[in-house]
Amino acid sequence: MYKQLRIKFKNKLLENQLKRKRKYFDFSSIERSKNLIFIVDSILPEFDKDSGSRRLYNIIKLMVKQGYEVVLMSNKKAYKYDATYAPHYRDLGVIVYEPALDQDSKLIDNIGFVKIVSQYTKYAWLHRPDIFKKYNRFFDRKSTKLIFDMVDFHYLRLDREWQRYKNLKAKAMADQFLEMELDNCSKADCIVAISEADKKELHHHFKAKEKISVLSNIHQFKYHKGLPPNQRKDLLFVGGFDHTPNRDAVAYLYKEIMPALWTIYPNLSITIVGSNPTSEVLALNDSRFSVLGYVEDLEPLFESARLFVAPLRYGAGVKGKIGQSLEYGLPVVTTSIGAEGFDFSSIKNVTLTDDTQQFVDFVSALISDDELWTTVHQASEQILNPFSITTTEKNLLKILES
Repeated sequence: MYKQLRIKFKNKLLENQLKRKRKYFDFSSIERSKNLIFIVDSILPEFDKDSGSRRLYNIIKLMVKQGYEVVLMSNKKAYKYDATYAPHYRDLGVIVYEPALDQDSKLIDNIGFVKIVSQYTKYAWLHRPDIFKKYNRFFDRKSTKLIFDMVDFHYLRLDREWQRYKNLKAKAMADQFLEMELDNCSKADCIVAISEADKKELHHHFKAKEKISVLSNIHQFKYHKGLPPNQRKDLLFVGGFDHTPNRDAVAYLYKEIMPALWTIYPNLSITIVGSNPTSEVLALNDSRFSVLGYVEDLEPLFESARLFVAPLRYGAGVKGKIGQSLEYGLPVVTTSIGAEGFDFSSIKNVTLTDDTQQFVDFVSALISDDELWTTVHQASEQILNPFSITTTEKNLLKILES
């Protein structure tokens, strides 16, 4: 009760501010004759900070390219709306919700906005399980195709955490997400998984396999060389720290992998990059274990590092950090969880392992052997072929037009 009163009070303050600014939403800007795709995400996708947002940003660009009208809304409460990324999406031609007034000078919050725009929506692209659960009821199934974009199979990620650590909280959350995700699947017209691996795991629980499509990340190999191997040094890890598997991977690096490597290479350094590092992650920072937090331009790091390391011990979906590294031809040493969705078969004997000592051995080999480094570097382009813009565009059109 108190929470509802608090929201009502803050919305009233916002409404008064909008009245002073005379800020009204012009619904005539929405061309009702076109194929309208209404996308809802938890936030306006922060394409420079996390893999899920980067993927959705690229999907939106393809939708606009194909002539669809795209409306984008975040789930944030009206008084908490963050406009940082809105101008970028508007520059693409996307209509972006932001708090405004209707013709009666009343606040249009996100629920009110959905109720209005849903009348003209041909495709409702609901991104992440909680978003689908909250918003699917506002759309008319007779006129709107409901698309549940899982991003990754959340149950699978949490269940793997439970299997590794026997964390009862993770077990409870895994069970909750499985119930939610399966209910979403039953209500959706189309389910979008991020990889064939996630699709296969989902099919163990949801038998209507024909409803499941795969739409992965977009990665394009970059045809510039960066530094040659003999001029490169040190290791790199990238991953947003709102995501618990990344925190676990960094702790694993700090406690087990790097100490073993430092016995061989005492001066070896690693750079840790990622938005929203926790206090525990920041506490690991030292001269050989550099925690930078968010970095706007990663290109200089990818072009000068010797190796990318991603010792992920649980998780699900396709890891954007792996694809991003391959874009630059930077050799990766990772785990079976980290490599999910990618075909590492040609180089797995030097890049892919779940054993700590073998992980250390692979890193050491790629540090010391320029010829081996070059072989792995040259395999990157082939591994990324299934993630090209052309392939993703074809898969997107199949989902929308089927």
